[in-house]
Amino acid sequence: MKEALTLPSAARALLAEKLVESLEFDVDETLQTLWTDEAKKRRDAVRSSTAQPIAGEEALARVRQLLE
Repeated sequence: MKEALTLPSAARALLAEKLVESLEFDVDETLQTLWTDEAKKRRDAVRSSTAQPIAGEEALARVRQLLE
């Protein structure tokens, strides 16, 4: 672990990605398909300009305001 922490940021990020990929997750395939379909639907809406993306900080601020 000490050696891994001395790697450059990009190398640590790649290592972290590979480690996470190596974990076995019990993911329901139906749920995964639904999330993938929703992500593609949202991507397509942004690409076709039928939806406008907003910054994450602004989205969180809106949610916080709704919860007050």
